[in-house]
Amino acid sequence: MLYKKLCLLLLAVAILASCKNNKNTAYDTKENDERFDRFKSRFIEELWKVYPGWANGVGYHKYDSILVIPDGNSRQNELNFAKAYLDSLRNFKIAKLSAHNQIDYRLIENQLKSTEWNIRQFKQWQWDPSMYNVGESFALLLTENYAPLENRLKSFAAKLNKVEAYYAAAKENINQPSIPHTELAIAQNRGSLDIFGAMLEDSLKKVNLPETEKQTIRANANKAISAIQQYVNWLEKDVRPGLVEGKTARSFRIEKELFDEKFQFDIQSGYTAEEVYNKAVKRKEELHTEMAKLANQLWPKYFANQPKPQVNLALIRKVIDTLSTTHAHRDSFQLSVEKQLPELVKFINDKNLLYLDPKKPLVVRQTPDYMAGFSVASINSPGPYDKEANTYYNVGSLKDYTPEMAESHLREYNKYTLQIINIHEAIPGHYTQLVYSNQSPSLIKSIFGNGAMVEGWAVYTERMMLEEGYGNNSPEMWLMYYKWHLRAVCNTILDYSIHVKNMSEKDALDLMIREAFQQEAEAKGKWRRATLSQVQLCSYFTGYTEIYDFREELKKKQGDKFNLKNFHEKFLSYGSAPVKYIRELMMEELKN
Repeated sequence: MLYKKLCLLLLAVAILASCKNNKNTAYDTKENDERFDRFKSRFIEELWKVYPGWANGVGYHKYDSILVIPDGNSRQNELNFAKAYLDSLRNFKIAKLSAHNQIDYRLIENQLKSTEWNIRQFKQWQWDPSMYNVGESFALLLTENYAPLENRLKSFAAKLNKVEAYYAAAKENINQPSIPHTELAIAQNRGSLDIFGAMLEDSLKKVNLPETEKQTIRANANKAISAIQQYVNWLEKDVRPGLVEGKTARSFRIEKELFDEKFQFDIQSGYTAEEVYNKAVKRKEELHTEMAKLANQLWPKYFANQPKPQVNLALIRKVIDTLSTTHAHRDSFQLSVEKQLPELVKFINDKNLLYLDPKKPLVVRQTPDYMAGFSVASINSPGPYDKEANTYYNVGSLKDYTPEMAESHLREYNKYTLQIINIHEAIPGHYTQLVYSNQSPSLIKSIFGNGAMVEGWAVYTERMMLEEGYGNNSPEMWLMYYKWHLRAVCNTILDYSIHVKNMSEKDALDLMIREAFQQEAEAKGKWRRATLSQVQLCSYFTGYTEIYDFREELKKKQGDKFNLKNFHEKFLSYGSAPVKYIRELMMEELKN
């Protein structure tokens, strides 16, 4: 009996100690979170002082009048900022922060280390002339209605005074640039000239500023135009003619060591770049098998008694080519995009897949010239500080295409794949995800948005919508979806192969045209994009794989309790954080 009482007493003491420890742990976490939240506020405010252009892009307009000169002093300023805040981070024990703040800690740390790596190791500021372009930062001041136009024009006028020094520093920085990036810099900077001409003049006509002030702005704008033209002329006439890849020009290929390092900073995946590449190669073969089944099923419908090709890739290509002939007219391509968006909204609401905020504006527009030449379609989100501003869906123009180029483009973005790209770029893809991201309670997760999560979500929604019945489960829609999905898969293969395995343009085009069934114009555009970017093309398949696998894991774990709408809204509620961290948070919440 005495022994039993002693055991009970010891158990009671243990329980009390445990409760006390839990209470102390909770108190420590709360106190550390409060301290860390104050740190984040200071960090973000200082961040915008160092990167005022970035601040403008996310809707923080306190420093709109500042144009940073991209010289050695500004790079040292960035390095000093990164070092100071990495040192400050070490004052916090990550294990004593809440799960949400642990992610913020990791995102801040990754951003600061990435800054140091980019300046010291990657050195894009030396070999990429397209980094230097003032166009977008000035255009935002004219096009976004976050403040009276008079106020925005005053910021515009103040920044004008630094444009000449900006391009002088750019010319000083450039050393053995890559050929593709030099050509992009020429095209995009030339495309920005209109901002300081017709766009500015249109804005000046709308305000009641004194005429003398307007004349001063015009005079300084002309100086800016001159500085941009001089930069373009210098690249075009002095730099570009003497560039020979591997000799006087840096190769656009960054090779394995830099690629692996950039992958870890940019993607923040649990996988290595090589592991993702191997997964993509395997997925490509799986897709070919599924597509062959569908092509066999569709053959009698479209080709009656014609003999079928015996090689699967040829069979698939024949069916896809036939389906691709149904497409929009070149003059109504943008209108076709606009018409499909309400249909997507209705489907999502009818199926109860995800809450869509009807008050958030989405504006379809032709891609501005200063952004042209990189992708067919893209989203410009207003950022967490300017949540009510327009989100722009940029659609590439066909106005300068020859009839042959336009037809190739339209076949690529045909009746079926145009619906997929609208899902990806707009609803419920990028546009929807970015609206949710802006509602995240953590500014850090919104500001340091993870590209693999953002792109992965868009790719995931393509499959999810078809799984839920979009397109009426027609074999045509599924075949064209698989064709589209091959893009994401082959993006990874292409990115890794070009930069790490020295893939030639001929082999890259063969992969895209023969194995991914892309039109020649699309394939050539993707080759160009792959020469201008590094790692980013891996983000689609990497993020998709992590999100889809996580969803399937949860479905098995929760069984009948799994709710797709709840999964989507909970997943998006964490902002644009890396998938591996979102998974950690959601799994932790399920335990409680």
